[in-house]
Amino acid sequence: MTKPLRLELDRSAKTPLAEQIRKGIRAAIENGVLAPGARLPSWQDLAAQLGVARGTVRSAYEKLSAAQLIVASRAAGTHVADRPSIAARQEETADPGSFMEMYRELTAGPAIFQMGVPAHETFPAKLVARIRSSAIRVEMSGPAIYPDARGELELRREIAAYLAIARGIECTASQIIITGGYCSGLGLALRVLGLERRRVWMEDPGFPITRHGLELAGLSLAPIPVDADGIDVSYGLNHEPDAALVVVTPGQQAPLGCTLSLERRLRLLDWAAQKGAWVIEDDYLSELQLKGRATPALASLDRAGRVIHIGSFSKTLTPTLRLGFLVASPSLTSQFAEVAACLAPAPGPSVQLATAKFDLGQGRPGDTNARPVRTPEGISQGRPSFPRRHGPSAASRAAGFDGEAGANSASRRRGSWGIDQTSIRIGGKRGPIRYPDDAPARQGATGIFEDFRCV
Repeated sequence: MTKPLRLELDRSAKTPLAEQIRKGIRAAIENGVLAPGARLPSWQDLAAQLGVARGTVRSAYEKLSAAQLIVASRAAGTHVADRPSIAARQEETADPGSFMEMYRELTAGPAIFQMGVPAHETFPAKLVARIRSSAIRVEMSGPAIYPDARGELELRREIAAYLAIARGIECTASQIIITGGYCSGLGLALRVLGLERRRVWMEDPGFPITRHGLELAGLSLAPIPVDADGIDVSYGLNHEPDAALVVVTPGQQAPLGCTLSLERRLRLLDWAAQKGAWVIEDDYLSELQLKGRATPALASLDRAGRVIHIGSFSKTLTPTLRLGFLVASPSLTSQFAEVAACLAPAPGPSVQLATAKFDLGQGRPGDTNARPVRTPEGISQGRPSFPRRHGPSAASRAAGFDGEAGANSASRRRGSWGIDQTSIRIGGKRGPIRYPDDAPARQGATGIFEDFRCV
C-alpha cells in the first residue's frame, strides 16, 4: 500500500455498505492509491476497523475478486492483483464547433422562451403520472410477450382518428408506426427508402438536426431557398429536377414560420408523382398555430402515395416522452413494419397506453366535458394553456356523437384549399370526417386527442 487508504461509509445512504466498500477499494486501485501487490487487511480485520458485519466486507471482497482486482489466498493473504496500468477515464466533451455541441446547446434547458418546448407549469404532471403508473401496472401484470413493433393498436387508432379530423389525412391504423420522436421517424423513413448517395431537397434555412441526419444517412444535400410562400419549388425543379427526396415543413417552416402555399404544394406533389420521388412531411407543430386555423397537412392532398407524414408529441405534450408517429404510404406499409420490427421497434407499451388514455376526465368518472385543451393563446405567450371545455373524443366524433342534440349535422363545403370535402359541425366547429376503415369508433371513448383541436 503506497498511500493510506481511507474508506468513508455513509450509513444513511441507499447504497448498501458492501457496495460502498467495493467501490471505494476499486477506486483506490484504479487511481493508484493501492499499487499492484499491495496487501489488504483480511475481511475480518477490515470489518472491525469499519464497524460493520464481517459478511458485509466478505461480500465486497468476493465481488472484487470476481472482477480480478484482488487475489486472496490462505498463505499470503489478500493482495491487489498485478495488472498493467490503465489511464484514468476522462469524461468526453464535445469538440468546439461540432454538431453535438450545437445539439446540446439546442436541447439544454429549461430556459425562458426556449424553442420547441411547452411550458411545464401548465402541464398536468400529477394526472399524467397517475395515468402512466396505471399503464405500467397493466403492462407488468400482462403476459410476458413481445409487443407489436409498430406500436400499440389503441394509440394508433387514436392517431388515425385525430389525423382524419385535425389534419385531413385519410389513413388506417396499419399505416401508422409509433416512433421515439421525430428523429426516430426520420431515421426509419430513410432506412426504408434506401436513397443513399441520391440528391435530396433540403430547405435553406432549415432544421439543423434534419440536415445532419440526412448527411449521416449518406444523402447528397441540395439546398433549396425559402421565401414567404415556403420552399421555392420552381428553384428546385430548375436546379435539382432529378432529386429523389424532399424534406419539407409545410405547416410552419422551420425556422422562418411561413406556410407552404397551395400552388407550391400541388406543384411539388405533381412533380413527385411524375418523377417517382418521395416527400417527407415534418409536421412538427401539427395543428398548433399562433392565430387562425392550421392549414391541412400536405399528405391530405397526396393522391399518388408519395408523402410520408411524420408527427411528434414533443410540442403538444412534452419532449421528455420521446414519442412520435409516422404515417407510411400505403405502398410502403409492409416495408415500414418489417424495418420497425427488426431495427426500430416502437417505445415501451406503457408510455403509449398512457398517452392514448391521457384525459383529465379520467380523474372524474363520467365527466367527458371538463378536459383541458392546448390552445394557441398559450403559444402566443410562450406557453401552452388548458382553458376551455369541449366535447367527446375523436373516436366518438367519428361515430357522429358530439354530446349535444342536433349538433352532428354533416354538410358539404369548400375546404381551406378550395377543395370539396365532407365536414361535420361539432360544437360550432367544423372538421373533415374522413375516418380510417380499421379504427372503429366507440361511443364514449376518450384519449389524448380530445385535448387538442383545430381553432
